[in-house]
Amino acid sequence: MVEHSHAHSHLGDVSQQNAARLVVSLVITLVFVGVEAIAGLWSNSLALLTDAAHNFTDVIALALSWHAIALAARPANARRTFGYHRAGILIALVNSTTLALIACGIFYEAYHRLIAPPQVDAGILTVVAAIAFVVNLGTALLVRRGSEHDLNMRSAFVHLAGDAASTFAAILAGIGIALTGWQWLDPLVSVLIGALILWNAWSIMRETMVILLEGAPRDVDLADIVRDLKRVNGVNDVHDLHVWSITQSMRSLSAHIATDDIPISASAPIKQEIGELLFHKYRIAHATLQFECVGCESDLLYCDLETANHHAHR
Repeated sequence: MVEHSHAHSHLGDVSQQNAARLVVSLVITLVFVGVEAIAGLWSNSLALLTDAAHNFTDVIALALSWHAIALAARPANARRTFGYHRAGILIALVNSTTLALIACGIFYEAYHRLIAPPQVDAGILTVVAAIAFVVNLGTALLVRRGSEHDLNMRSAFVHLAGDAASTFAAILAGIGIALTGWQWLDPLVSVLIGALILWNAWSIMRETMVILLEGAPRDVDLADIVRDLKRVNGVNDVHDLHVWSITQSMRSLSAHIATDDIPISASAPIKQEIGELLFHKYRIAHATLQFECVGCESDLLYCDLETANHHAHR
Protein backbone atom coordinates (compact mmCIF):
# COMPACT_ATOMS: atom_id res chain seq x y z
CA MET A 1 0.00 0.00 0.00
CA VAL A 2 1.11 3.55 -0.69
CA GLU A 3 0.58 4.61 2.91
CA HIS A 4 2.81 1.77 4.10
CA SER A 5 5.60 2.78 1.72
CA HIS A 6 5.40 6.33 2.98
CA ALA A 7 5.51 5.02 6.55
CA HIS A 8 8.70 3.03 5.91
CA SER A 9 10.30 6.07 4.22
CA HIS A 10 9.35 8.24 7.20
CA LEU A 11 10.80 5.68 9.62
CA GLY A 12 14.09 5.79 7.69
CA ASP A 13 14.26 9.58 8.00
CA VAL A 14 13.44 9.38 11.71
CA SER A 15 16.19 6.79 12.24
CA GLN A 16 18.77 9.07 10.62
CA GLN A 17 17.68 11.96 12.81
CA ASN A 18 17.82 9.75 15.90
CA ALA A 19 21.32 8.60 14.98
CA ALA A 20 22.52 12.20 14.61
CA ARG A 21 21.07 13.16 18.00
CA LEU A 22 22.74 10.16 19.61
CA VAL A 23 26.16 11.10 18.22
CA VAL A 24 25.89 14.69 19.49
CA SER A 25 24.75 13.49 22.92
CA LEU A 26 27.56 10.91 23.02
CA VAL A 27 30.30 13.48 22.36
CA ILE A 28 28.95 15.95 24.93
CA THR A 29 28.54 13.24 27.57
CA LEU A 30 32.00 11.76 26.96
CA VAL A 31 33.70 15.12 27.45
CA PHE A 32 31.84 15.77 30.67
CA VAL A 33 32.58 12.30 32.12
CA GLY A 34 36.26 13.24 32.42
CA VAL A 35 35.46 16.58 34.04
CA GLU A 36 33.07 15.06 36.58
CA ALA A 37 35.38 12.16 37.48
CA ILE A 38 38.26 14.54 38.22
CA ALA A 39 35.97 16.75 40.31
CA GLY A 40 34.67 13.74 42.24
CA LEU A 41 38.18 12.59 43.11
CA TRP A 42 39.21 16.14 44.07
CA SER A 43 36.19 16.69 46.35
CA ASN A 44 36.04 13.07 47.62
CA SER A 45 32.35 12.96 46.62
CA LEU A 46 30.73 9.57 46.03
CA ALA A 47 27.71 11.31 44.50
CA LEU A 48 29.89 12.87 41.79
CA LEU A 49 31.90 9.69 41.24
CA THR A 50 28.80 7.54 40.93
CA ASP A 51 27.27 10.07 38.59
CA ALA A 52 30.46 10.07 36.51
CA ALA A 53 30.28 6.26 36.35
CA HIS A 54 26.66 6.46 35.34
CA ASN A 55 27.55 9.04 32.70
CA PHE A 56 30.20 6.69 31.35
CA THR A 57 27.61 3.96 30.98
CA ASP A 58 25.57 6.57 29.13
CA VAL A 59 28.41 6.88 26.64
CA ILE A 60 28.37 3.12 26.15
CA ALA A 61 24.57 3.07 25.96
CA LEU A 62 24.52 5.87 23.40
CA ALA A 63 27.18 4.13 21.31
CA LEU A 64 25.25 0.84 21.41
CA SER A 65 21.99 2.59 20.54
CA TRP A 66 23.64 4.29 17.59
CA HIS A 67 25.05 0.94 16.42
CA ALA A 68 21.60 -0.64 16.72
CA ILE A 69 20.16 2.04 14.42
CA ALA A 70 22.93 1.35 11.91
CA LEU A 71 22.17 -2.39 12.05
CA ALA A 72 18.42 -1.80 11.62
CA ALA A 73 19.14 0.05 8.38
CA ARG A 74 20.49 -3.14 6.81
CA PRO A 75 18.08 -4.83 4.39
CA ALA A 76 16.39 -8.15 5.12
CA ASN A 77 17.98 -11.27 3.67
CA ALA A 78 17.53 -15.03 3.55
CA ARG A 79 18.96 -15.44 7.04
CA ARG A 80 17.27 -12.38 8.58
CA THR A 81 13.87 -12.24 6.91
CA PHE A 82 12.70 -9.49 9.27
CA GLY A 83 15.96 -7.58 8.87
CA TYR A 84 17.93 -6.40 11.90
CA HIS A 85 15.23 -4.35 13.60
CA ARG A 86 15.39 -6.45 16.77
CA ALA A 87 18.97 -5.24 17.33
CA GLY A 88 17.54 -2.19 19.07
CA ILE A 89 15.55 -4.39 21.44
CA LEU A 90 18.64 -6.42 22.32
CA ILE A 91 20.58 -3.20 22.96
CA ALA A 92 17.77 -1.92 25.18
CA LEU A 93 17.97 -5.16 27.17
CA VAL A 94 21.76 -4.83 27.51
CA ASN A 95 21.43 -1.19 28.59
CA SER A 96 18.80 -1.96 31.20
CA THR A 97 20.82 -4.87 32.58
CA THR A 98 23.88 -2.62 32.83
CA LEU A 99 21.82 -0.04 34.70
CA ALA A 100 20.71 -2.66 37.22
CA LEU A 101 24.32 -3.79 37.84
CA ILE A 102 25.46 -0.19 38.32
CA ALA A 103 22.68 0.38 40.84
CA CYS A 104 23.84 -2.64 42.85
CA GLY A 105 27.40 -1.30 42.86
CA ILE A 106 26.18 2.10 44.06
CA PHE A 107 24.22 0.50 46.91
CA TYR A 108 27.30 -1.45 48.00
CA GLU A 109 29.59 1.59 48.07
CA ALA A 110 26.96 3.84 49.66
CA TYR A 111 26.46 1.32 52.46
CA HIS A 112 30.12 1.56 53.49
CA ARG A 113 30.08 5.36 53.28
CA LEU A 114 26.92 5.58 55.38
CA ILE A 115 28.70 3.62 58.10
CA ALA A 116 31.77 5.87 57.97
CA PRO A 117 31.02 9.06 55.96
CA PRO A 118 34.20 10.66 54.55
CA GLN A 119 34.74 14.42 54.37
CA VAL A 120 33.18 15.91 51.22
CA ASP A 121 33.97 19.29 49.63
CA ALA A 122 30.42 20.63 49.42
CA GLY A 123 31.42 23.59 47.23
CA ILE A 124 32.95 21.49 44.45
CA LEU A 125 30.11 18.99 44.74
CA THR A 126 27.46 21.68 44.25
CA VAL A 127 29.16 23.55 41.40
CA VAL A 128 30.05 20.45 39.36
CA ALA A 129 26.65 18.87 39.99
CA ALA A 130 24.97 22.06 38.73
CA ILE A 131 27.03 21.95 35.51
CA ALA A 132 26.29 18.24 35.17
CA PHE A 133 22.58 18.90 35.55
CA VAL A 134 22.62 21.35 32.65
CA VAL A 135 24.62 18.94 30.46
CA ASN A 136 22.50 15.90 31.31
CA LEU A 137 19.21 17.74 30.92
CA GLY A 138 20.29 19.13 27.55
CA THR A 139 21.37 15.75 26.16
CA ALA A 140 18.27 14.04 27.58
CA LEU A 141 15.97 16.53 25.85
CA LEU A 142 18.00 16.05 22.66
CA VAL A 143 17.37 12.29 22.67
CA ARG A 144 13.82 12.43 24.04
CA ARG A 145 12.23 13.39 20.71
CA GLY A 146 12.91 9.99 19.19
CA SER A 147 12.12 7.93 22.29
CA GLU A 148 8.32 7.89 22.25
CA HIS A 149 7.96 4.84 19.99
CA ASP A 150 11.48 3.39 20.02
CA LEU A 151 12.58 1.28 22.98
CA ASN A 152 16.21 1.52 21.94
CA MET A 153 16.07 5.33 22.00
CA ARG A 154 14.08 5.26 25.22
CA SER A 155 16.78 3.21 26.95
CA ALA A 156 19.29 5.90 25.95
CA PHE A 157 16.90 8.64 27.10
CA VAL A 158 16.37 6.93 30.48
CA HIS A 159 20.13 6.79 30.99
CA LEU A 160 20.41 10.55 30.36
CA ALA A 161 17.22 11.53 32.21
CA GLY A 162 18.33 9.45 35.18
CA ASP A 163 21.59 11.37 35.21
CA ALA A 164 19.76 14.69 35.15
CA ALA A 165 17.66 13.65 38.14
CA SER A 166 20.65 12.29 40.03
CA THR A 167 22.76 15.42 39.48
CA PHE A 168 19.88 17.56 40.70
CA ALA A 169 19.84 15.41 43.84
CA ALA A 170 23.61 15.88 44.15
CA ILE A 171 23.07 19.66 44.07
CA LEU A 172 20.67 19.34 46.98
CA ALA A 173 23.18 17.14 48.82
CA GLY A 174 25.95 19.71 48.35
CA ILE A 175 23.76 22.51 49.64
CA GLY A 176 22.64 20.33 52.54
CA ILE A 177 26.23 19.47 53.53
CA ALA A 178 27.27 23.13 53.29
CA LEU A 179 24.41 24.20 55.58
CA THR A 180 24.43 21.36 58.10
CA GLY A 181 27.77 19.58 57.79
CA TRP A 182 25.98 16.25 57.53
CA GLN A 183 28.41 14.19 55.44
CA TRP A 184 26.02 11.25 55.26
CA LEU A 185 23.83 13.23 52.87
CA ASP A 186 26.27 12.39 50.04
CA PRO A 187 25.92 8.56 50.25
CA LEU A 188 22.20 8.95 50.99
CA VAL A 189 21.78 10.78 47.69
CA SER A 190 23.72 7.96 46.00
CA VAL A 191 21.21 5.44 47.38
CA LEU A 192 18.35 7.49 45.94
CA ILE A 193 20.16 7.70 42.61
CA GLY A 194 20.64 3.93 42.64
CA ALA A 195 16.96 3.35 43.38
CA LEU A 196 15.95 5.60 40.48
CA ILE A 197 18.33 3.80 38.12
CA LEU A 198 17.05 0.39 39.22
CA TRP A 199 13.41 1.39 38.73
CA ASN A 200 14.05 2.68 35.21
CA ALA A 201 16.11 -0.41 34.37
CA TRP A 202 13.26 -2.70 35.40
CA SER A 203 10.76 -0.70 33.35
CA ILE A 204 12.80 -1.07 30.15
CA MET A 205 13.73 -4.68 30.89
CA ARG A 206 10.06 -5.62 31.31
CA GLU A 207 9.12 -4.11 27.94
CA THR A 208 12.01 -5.74 26.10
CA MET A 209 11.06 -9.14 27.51
CA VAL A 210 7.45 -8.70 26.33
CA ILE A 211 8.71 -8.01 22.81
CA LEU A 212 11.27 -10.83 22.80
CA LEU A 213 8.60 -13.26 24.07
CA GLU A 214 6.32 -12.18 21.20
CA GLY A 215 3.73 -10.71 23.56
CA ALA A 216 0.93 -8.54 22.21
CA PRO A 217 1.50 -4.76 22.59
CA ARG A 218 0.03 -3.53 25.84
CA ASP A 219 -2.11 -0.87 24.14
CA VAL A 220 -3.69 -3.36 21.73
CA ASP A 221 -6.89 -5.13 22.79
CA LEU A 222 -7.26 -8.30 20.75
CA ALA A 223 -10.98 -8.44 21.49
CA ASP A 224 -11.33 -5.03 19.80
CA ILE A 225 -9.35 -6.26 16.78
CA VAL A 226 -11.59 -9.32 16.41
CA ARG A 227 -14.70 -7.19 16.70
CA ASP A 228 -13.44 -4.70 14.08
CA LEU A 229 -12.38 -7.46 11.69
CA LYS A 230 -15.79 -9.12 11.89
CA ARG A 231 -17.36 -5.81 10.88
CA VAL A 232 -15.48 -5.84 7.57
CA ASN A 233 -17.81 -6.72 4.72
CA GLY A 234 -17.26 -10.36 3.71
CA VAL A 235 -15.61 -11.52 6.96
CA ASN A 236 -17.61 -14.22 8.71
CA ASP A 237 -15.16 -15.17 11.45
CA VAL A 238 -11.59 -14.76 12.70
CA HIS A 239 -9.35 -17.35 14.33
CA ASP A 240 -5.68 -18.33 14.69
CA LEU A 241 -4.96 -14.71 15.62
CA HIS A 242 -1.46 -13.54 16.58
CA VAL A 243 -0.29 -9.98 17.24
CA TRP A 244 3.28 -9.19 18.21
CA SER A 245 5.96 -6.49 18.01
CA ILE A 246 9.17 -6.70 16.01
CA THR A 247 10.22 -3.47 17.69
CA GLN A 248 8.21 -1.08 19.84
CA SER A 249 7.04 0.81 16.73
CA MET A 250 6.84 -2.11 14.28
CA ARG A 251 3.89 -4.44 14.76
CA SER A 252 2.82 -7.59 12.95
CA LEU A 253 -0.36 -9.64 12.79
CA SER A 254 -1.31 -13.00 11.36
CA ALA A 255 -4.81 -14.43 11.26
CA HIS A 256 -7.13 -16.82 9.49
CA ILE A 257 -10.08 -14.99 7.94
CA ALA A 258 -13.19 -17.10 7.38
CA THR A 259 -15.36 -16.01 4.44
CA ASP A 260 -17.96 -17.49 2.13
CA ASP A 261 -16.72 -19.94 -0.49
CA ILE A 262 -15.45 -17.26 -2.86
CA PRO A 263 -12.66 -17.14 -5.49
CA ILE A 264 -9.27 -15.69 -4.55
CA SER A 265 -9.86 -12.56 -6.64
CA ALA A 266 -12.99 -11.76 -4.61
CA SER A 267 -10.97 -11.69 -1.40
CA ALA A 268 -8.72 -8.83 -2.58
CA PRO A 269 -11.11 -6.01 -1.51
CA ILE A 270 -11.51 -7.70 1.88
CA LYS A 271 -7.73 -7.87 2.31
CA GLN A 272 -7.39 -4.22 1.30
CA GLU A 273 -9.99 -3.07 3.81
CA ILE A 274 -8.48 -5.16 6.61
CA GLY A 275 -5.02 -3.80 5.86
CA GLU A 276 -6.23 -0.20 6.01
CA LEU A 277 -8.10 -0.85 9.25
CA LEU A 278 -5.12 -2.44 10.98
CA PHE A 279 -2.69 0.21 9.77
CA HIS A 280 -4.70 3.31 10.66
CA LYS A 281 -6.35 2.15 13.91
CA TYR A 282 -3.77 -0.21 15.43
CA ARG A 283 -0.51 0.88 13.75
CA ILE A 284 -0.04 -2.65 12.38
CA ALA A 285 1.71 -2.29 9.01
CA HIS A 286 2.57 -5.95 8.39
CA ALA A 287 -0.41 -8.33 8.31
CA THR A 288 -0.36 -11.91 7.04
CA LEU A 289 -3.87 -13.13 6.31
CA GLN A 290 -5.00 -16.63 5.36
CA PHE A 291 -8.44 -16.70 3.75
CA GLU A 292 -10.60 -19.81 4.02
CA CYS A 293 -14.25 -20.74 3.86
CA VAL A 294 -16.22 -21.32 7.04
CA GLY A 295 -15.77 -24.84 8.38
CA CYS A 296 -12.41 -25.45 6.70
CA GLU A 297 -10.32 -25.05 9.83
CA SER A 298 -10.47 -25.10 13.62
CA ASP A 299 -12.44 -22.23 15.15
CA LEU A 300 -9.89 -21.57 17.90
CA LEU A 301 -9.22 -17.85 18.23
CA TYR A 302 -5.68 -18.37 19.50
CA CYS A 303 -3.76 -21.21 17.88
CA ASP A 304 -2.22 -23.88 20.13
CA LEU A 305 1.30 -23.92 18.64
CA GLU A 306 2.30 -26.96 20.70
CA THR A 307 -0.53 -29.04 19.23
CA ALA A 308 0.10 -27.70 15.72
CA ASN A 309 3.78 -28.57 15.96
CA HIS A 310 2.93 -32.09 17.21
CA HIS A 311 0.58 -32.72 14.26
CA ALA A 312 3.20 -31.41 11.82
CA HIS A 313 5.69 -34.08 12.97
CA ARG A 314 3.31 -37.02 13.02
